[in-house]
Amino acid sequence: MRLPYTMIAATLSALFFIGDASADHHKSASGLATAQVQEWDVPWEDTRPRDPWVHNGTVWFVGQSGNYVATLNPDSGDFKRYEIPEGAHPHTVIVDDRGAWYAGNLDEHIGLVNPNDGSVKQFPLPGGGTKDSHTMDFTSNGDIYFTVQNGNQLGFLDTDSEQIMLWDVPTDSARPYGLIVENDKPWATLFGTNKLATIEKGQLKEIELNRDDNRPRRLGMTSDGHIWYVDYNQGYVGVYDPESGENNDWRAPGEINSRPYGMAIDKRDDVWFVETGMQPNRLVGFDTESKTFSEPMEIPSGGGTIRHMYYDESTDSIWFGTDVDTVGVVRLTP
Repeated sequence: MRLPYTMIAATLSALFFIGDASADHHKSASGLATAQVQEWDVPWEDTRPRDPWVHNGTVWFVGQSGNYVATLNPDSGDFKRYEIPEGAHPHTVIVDDRGAWYAGNLDEHIGLVNPNDGSVKQFPLPGGGTKDSHTMDFTSNGDIYFTVQNGNQLGFLDTDSEQIMLWDVPTDSARPYGLIVENDKPWATLFGTNKLATIEKGQLKEIELNRDDNRPRRLGMTSDGHIWYVDYNQGYVGVYDPESGENNDWRAPGEINSRPYGMAIDKRDDVWFVETGMQPNRLVGFDTESKTFSEPMEIPSGGGTIRHMYYDESTDSIWFGTDVDTVGVVRLTP
């Protein structure tokens, strides 16, 4: 029998300390941080806990196969579970003072859980066809952009009017996947092809990346406005400059077997990702200034597959869920 939670820790010392911290460049500090990993066992087995989000010190996550939204108190190790409509099978959760917003991936809606009483309000996706809400992020005023993977759309929920707008992706089977919102503008990966997507002046714009075999899956933005992503297919970390249109990439340590999936960008503008093609999964840091990788570190639980990571700047830490029923944190130290 598993204990209610366990703590597993490991440390990775990043070896790259390059550049002058006082120099006039976009990095807030030079060199990769040192990373320490801790994990907690989730008390509900075989539920695929994933996509954590931190709000007011509480870690929220969803159980995709377990059909729940839940919280972890990282100080006490206590978990709390919120039941949601049967068949929702949530993919992602994002949280603000109004509650926990989840993507009802198999039940064609976005839901809002009230933490006070556990009640759920649903926002159905309009139209016909597949409506599998996937990954979401907030705008500055609390509205939500999201991807619809097999429906091949990007979406927008106006949380005041409760109206949803959907944009069709021109490329067939493009599989809109990872999504971020920066400066109130959405950026998404099109995992079924070698493209990114955004919304400009109310229109969906596709951006083709250099390699035909590129399959970007997750992404983030550094403070210079560059879009960084991981190529799950061929094992690269890549960058796209929206101003110049330039696109470059670098092969991850695991190369073709890397399968980089979950990723996040820290306040030093460095990329952290997990090589999910390696068993155990491996955490890798990438210094975006020196263009060098850290020594890969195995995830203590093995990870199974780490699908998404969330960076909490207030604690300089990265949160993740695993397919082996743990929720974990990467604590960074300059």
